[in-house]
Amino acid sequence: MLDILPIIPLFQGFDAGQIASMKPLFEEVFRPAGTVIFEQGDPAKFLYLILHGDVAIRYKPYDGPPINLTRLHAGEVFGWSAVIGSPRYTSSIVSETNIEAIRIQGNHLWMLAREHPEIGKTIINRLALIVSPRWENAHAQIQSLMNSNRV
Repeated sequence: MLDILPIIPLFQGFDAGQIASMKPLFEEVFRPAGTVIFEQGDPAKFLYLILHGDVAIRYKPYDGPPINLTRLHAGEVFGWSAVIGSPRYTSSIVSETNIEAIRIQGNHLWMLAREHPEIGKTIINRLALIVSPRWENAHAQIQSLMNSNRV
């Protein structure tokens, strides 16, 4: 499945060498419908890009039952906490259909940005654009993180 990286919009425009440097950092993820991919409060380790399927973002307030905040579909990302430096996920993710995705460890994404600044900046900026409809000021916050990580 990682052979399709060049046709995923997030990776379009990169040459074969750049794709080859990114490929080892990503892994394939398959989950059946109804699977909790991670729970609110779990350690924030991975950022996911959905290739096929739908997930629900669920939030559990301390004084009430879990609520579905939104649904995400192919081409969208979740697990952003792993990239922005949060130690824990702030919501749960549950697959509503069978899921095919790729994921990268947040620290590996920042490593890519330090070792290959052009690739890293492009990927992180594109990710910020994908998530920005859900996260107000995402682009500005990512720029701040990039500056603090000296990318």
